[in-house]
Amino acid sequence: MKIVDASGILMGRMASYVAEELLKGEEVSIINAEECVISGDRRTVFDKYLERRHRSSIVNPARHGPFFPRGPEGIIKRAIRGMIPYKKAKGKEALKRLRVYIGVPLELEGKPTEDANIKDVGTLKIPKYIKLKELSTMLGAKI
Repeated sequence: MKIVDASGILMGRMASYVAEELLKGEEVSIINAEECVISGDRRTVFDKYLERRHRSSIVNPARHGPFFPRGPEGIIKRAIRGMIPYKKAKGKEALKRLRVYIGVPLELEGKPTEDANIKDVGTLKIPKYIKLKELSTMLGAKI
């Protein structure tokens, strides 16, 4: 089982790494999901996610979907799902091996985390970014 600490890591890079590991057959747990980072201007990123959130209520008032999550763990899981063939059997099995946590759960506390091939914001020198915790609270999640 691999444990990935999402603190200060770009969400897209982490999601592609985790999707690859899941398709190889690994079990992956992501901790500190709320500390993950999305690059781009704060207002632009928020508007993009807000438009996704409200798309279903505008198009279909009966709320038949598509449904987009508010919480950080749901947003990360949805990003990883987009990189996996989730409608096929191997994709469904891969998603069952994924766990995303806000903070660090007791059963994973003190265990070593995976750092391979994932660069954090400090090494990339990204001037504009927003943390997933801020985005989630702006979308209305109760963290």
